[in-house]
Amino acid sequence: TPEGKTTIGVLFLLSMFSWTIIITKFRQLWIARRAAKKFFAAYNATRDPLDIQKRGEEFDGAPAYQLYNRGAEELAYQYKNNPVTVKGERRISRASFEAVKVILEEAASAQAMSLEKGMIVLSTAVAGGPFIGLLGTVWGVMETFAGIAKANQASLTAMAPGVAGALIATVVGLLVAIPAMFAYNFMVTNIRHITQELDGFASRYANQIEHSYVDNRDIEDKIAWALTKSEMGENTPAI
Repeated sequence: TPEGKTTIGVLFLLSMFSWTIIITKFRQLWIARRAAKKFFAAYNATRDPLDIQKRGEEFDGAPAYQLYNRGAEELAYQYKNNPVTVKGERRISRASFEAVKVILEEAASAQAMSLEKGMIVLSTAVAGGPFIGLLGTVWGVMETFAGIAKANQASLTAMAPGVAGALIATVVGLLVAIPAMFAYNFMVTNIRHITQELDGFASRYANQIEHSYVDNRDIEDKIAWALTKSEMGENTPAI
């Protein structure tokens, strides 16, 4: 029926968008996992958190590398424009380090949004596909019964072709929704794993920057003062 053809046409367009997202996201996640594995291996082999940037290595497609690069660029800017001299060595202040941490948080959020981009299409296909198909079926059955009433032929032979044709819309809706559902669940699990890994790396990266490039004299003085008081047997407040 024309109603069924209209519904199936809409489902075909939704399926095209859905499969485009599935193929694109599968490729993106596969590249991200492979590149991230190489990046973490290279990063774990160094002691200086900026060693990878100094060597000019690149790991395109790895979300953690994009975060690393943004943090390294901001650290280099602060190190060049707002340096602090500590025992003859150049470092950055606590305020500059806070700016670096903000950049790391922004980079982590940007990478998470990039990984989740397009997932709304899959969720729409999962939720909307069966309902669109059901709409086409109900619409087609209504038209079939209306046609039978006008023709005054209430026989199974007259009803069966129209009802069967209307049910095709529901079948097509399910064929759109089922692959999208499996792909969506698989991708959501992988994206969640990557984002958690990214958050953990951001904290670790910030901690290593703090130890290597940040002026920590205030904290060191407080620790030394607390240890001195402790050795003298005096009660010390929490640092």
